[in-house]
Amino acid sequence: MHLHCHRIKLRFAVLTATAFVGGMALGPASDLIARYSGIGTAIAQDTGRNETYKLLKLFGDAFELVRNEYIDPVSDKELIENALDGMLTGLDPHSAYLRVGEFRDLEAEDRGQFSGIGLDVVLDDGALRVVSPIEDAPAFKAGIKSGDIIIALNGQPILGGSFAHAIEQMRGPPNTIVTLTIQRAGLDHALIFPLRRKIIHIQAVKQRLERHSIGYVRITEFIGPLDTALKLAIQSLKRQAGGRLNALVLDLRDNPGGLLDQAVAVARNFIRHGQIVSVRARSSDDGAWVAADGTDLLAGAPMVVLINSGSASASEVLAGALQDHRRAVLVGTPTFGKGSVQDTIPVVGGGGILLTTARYHRPSGRSIQGRGVMPDVLVAVTPMNGPQFEPEHETELNHAISNSGGTPDGEDPPRTDLPPIISTVPSTPPNGFPSIDPARPETDFQLQQALLIARTMATSQKPRSSERSARGAADRHGPTHHHS
Repeated sequence: MHLHCHRIKLRFAVLTATAFVGGMALGPASDLIARYSGIGTAIAQDTGRNETYKLLKLFGDAFELVRNEYIDPVSDKELIENALDGMLTGLDPHSAYLRVGEFRDLEAEDRGQFSGIGLDVVLDDGALRVVSPIEDAPAFKAGIKSGDIIIALNGQPILGGSFAHAIEQMRGPPNTIVTLTIQRAGLDHALIFPLRRKIIHIQAVKQRLERHSIGYVRITEFIGPLDTALKLAIQSLKRQAGGRLNALVLDLRDNPGGLLDQAVAVARNFIRHGQIVSVRARSSDDGAWVAADGTDLLAGAPMVVLINSGSASASEVLAGALQDHRRAVLVGTPTFGKGSVQDTIPVVGGGGILLTTARYHRPSGRSIQGRGVMPDVLVAVTPMNGPQFEPEHETELNHAISNSGGTPDGEDPPRTDLPPIISTVPSTPPNGFPSIDPARPETDFQLQQALLIARTMATSQKPRSSERSARGAADRHGPTHHHS
C-alpha cells in the first residue's frame, strides 16, 4: 500500500513547523494541562486560555470515561493513537498520524520499494478514494481505476473505521491476499477484487524513442533519486537518436507526486533560469522560493507534457513551472489540484506526523490548490488515464483546504506562443478509435496527439546545419531564449 499517497515532503523550507510540532509531541498531555492550570488567576482573565483549559479537561474526562467504562478494556496507547488519528485526519485529506510501522513504510516508499497492492489513496468523508493505481502493481493489473471508492476490506466496511487501520489491512507480507470491495461511478453494483500482495519496486522513469527522433519519457512518481534516473534516460535517448532529440514528450499522467525536491531537480533540467515554485506557510517568515540555475538537457528542443486528473502534487509543480516559463505545451485534462505541502515530523516513540504546513504556488503566483493545472490543449481522457466519468479532484475531498494567498482565481492568461497545429487537434477520439492497449502506444489517443504536436514543433524549429552549430555554441555559454 502506497501510504503517503500524493503527499510531498518539504526538505528545504518550513523548518520552524518541524521544530514546533516536534517539541509539542515530546511533552505529554499532562504537561499541557499543567501549563494552563498553573497560571492561576491569570487564566481567568484570558478567555482564550480558559477555553483551552476547559477543552483539555474535557479530553481528559472523556479519556478516563472510556478507559474505565468502555465495554472492553482498551490500552492507553490505543486510545491516544486513535485520538491523534482523529485530530489530524479531521484537518484535511493529507495530514495524518503515522504509527511506528507506518512511518518506516513511508521512508521505504520514498526509496521506491514496499510491500502491498500499489494504490495511492486519500481519505474522503470516511471512505478511501483512489487517486491512482501504481503502474504494473497488483491493483493496476486487476483494473482498479482512479476515482474508485474502496468501501470494504476483506468484507468489512471501511466507513466508521480509522484510516490507519484501513491502510494497515491493505499492507502485509508478499503472497498474501486482501479483498477490496469497490464502488465505481456509473455502476449499480459493487466490484470485488481479490489482490495478492507483492514487493513493489517502483520504476520511476521509463523511456523509449519514437519516430522522427522524438523522445518519450514517463515519470511514474517523484522518488529519490529520480533526477539521476531522468538524466540517464535522456542520455540514452540521445544516443539512440544519433546525438540529439528533436523533441520530448514527458508523460505525467496518473503521477500522484512524491518528493518536492525531486520535482524541483527535474524542472532544473529544462528551465535554465527563473523561479520554479514558491512555498507559503502560515507565517510569512517561513515562506521560501526555489529558482532554477541549470542547463537545458534538450538544448531548446520542444517539449510536450501529458497531464490528467491523476497528476497531483509534485507533478503539478513541475507541469505548472514548465507552462509558466513557456517551456512546454501541456496536453490532456486538468490536474488533481493538490497545492499543499506536508512535512514529515518524527515524534517520540518512533512514529511520525504528516502535517500540512504550507501551500505552494507556481512561478506566476497562482496557487494550484483546488484548481489544478489547466492543459493548453484539452484532449479527452483515455482508458489509460482512468474511468470514463467525472474525474476526481482535490475540491471534491472532505476537509480540503482553501485556495488562498496567491494570485486571485480567474482564467489563466492566454498563451501567444502555441503552435498553430493545436487548433486542429481533436478533443475526443474519433468513432472507431481502438481501445487502449498499454503495450501498443498507437492506441493511446492522448499520446498520439502529443506526438503530433511535438513533431510539428520540431519541424518548424529545426535549423539548418550552420544554424544548429551556432546554437550549439550559444548553448554552452548561456541561454538562447527567454521565458516570461
